[in-house]
Amino acid sequence: MQSPKVALRARKDEATEARLATLTLPETGGWLDGLRADALSRVRAMALPGPRDEYWKWTRPETLISPEVTPAALFHDDEPPMFDEVDRLKIVFTAGKFDAEASDDFALEGLTIERLAEAGATDLHWARDLYGTLETNGQTPVERPLAALNTAFATDGVLIRVTGKVSKPVSLIYRRESEASEAILHHVVKVEQGGEMTLLENGPAAARFNKVLEVEVADEATFHHVRTQARDHERRAVTHIFARLGRESVFKSFTVTMNGVLTRNDCVIELTGDDAVAHVAGAALGDGDFHHDDTVFVTHDAVNCESRQVFKKVLRNGAVGVFQGKILVKEGAQKTDGYQISQSLLLDDDSQFLAKPELEIYADDVACSHGSTSGAIDETALFYLRSRGVPTDQATNLLTLAFLAEALDEIDSEELSGLILARLEGWLERRRG
Repeated sequence: MQSPKVALRARKDEATEARLATLTLPETGGWLDGLRADALSRVRAMALPGPRDEYWKWTRPETLISPEVTPAALFHDDEPPMFDEVDRLKIVFTAGKFDAEASDDFALEGLTIERLAEAGATDLHWARDLYGTLETNGQTPVERPLAALNTAFATDGVLIRVTGKVSKPVSLIYRRESEASEAILHHVVKVEQGGEMTLLENGPAAARFNKVLEVEVADEATFHHVRTQARDHERRAVTHIFARLGRESVFKSFTVTMNGVLTRNDCVIELTGDDAVAHVAGAALGDGDFHHDDTVFVTHDAVNCESRQVFKKVLRNGAVGVFQGKILVKEGAQKTDGYQISQSLLLDDDSQFLAKPELEIYADDVACSHGSTSGAIDETALFYLRSRGVPTDQATNLLTLAFLAEALDEIDSEELSGLILARLEGWLERRRG
């Protein structure tokens, strides 16, 4: 008779093989093929996640790993796509494939951009030492098999090398055309010493979307990332960011999520150079059939580094928010400044916020803190606004935006934060009452 542990592993292996049977390992004929094969071996060794896994106990992974894609209705509205007002270099993916006709010319001073499928067919390439490397490092101590699955089967993506200060943002735009589409994209960004860039992401990529973004930020380099996940009510998505920071480098990532049946955003950051700064933040607004999970792991492995995790979720009509965040301070990482806050605003009694903040510290000269709270609208503040003639719905929206402000403050660009604030206001207005 099998032990429960052996039986559980057998079920996970069966589910893994059923999923793999629906995928074909891409072949490019170059350096990429070996890395894909290695990633496939790692997927089989780990097995795809199950509901009994520690970091999946609050987010059921079945629809993310099933052989069939759960259909998602195409969403249409009159609101223009995000970032249309921004002067940017556009790179468009339609149905999970690079769309040359809709994209801009890749030429921009201070960086080079190449397609993964084309660069992977060469014998030598700078991305050979990065593709899958940060993802592999991020598998310890917590396994992330859906990221390894992506490394193996990603059909497209871009490789971006930044050698100077880029004058305008690079914008990755995702479009979908089918109710049962699936997209697996993998991007690699290398910011060389002294370089600086801003990466934007938006758009509904697929009914089921798996994306990996690997970012290496070299000494004295800066990387800004702003992402919106909206305009698609029924999508299911799992995304991963793996980042490694050098000396005196800066990494800042912000995500706003306003729709989606299931969204899981993983972020794994390693601070390996002294005086590095890493900020990761998010704002989520969910209504009804909405499940949103932010899982973050920040490792301090150098002296005098700073990290911030700031996550705010607004939930109503049975929506569910999850936050799992950890700060690991390794031995010798003295003078670490680590800050983590996760908060939810529950606009009714049916919604739920589940949080697991963690600190693990092996150095004695640090300033680390974490906190997590969940609550309703401040009735005193609401009464004050109503007594000044502000209608209840409008007052609730004002207090909701004030609650989200700390997360929005993590965006350095006033232009980008203003655009996102306007979208948040629009979302709240459409859901009055």
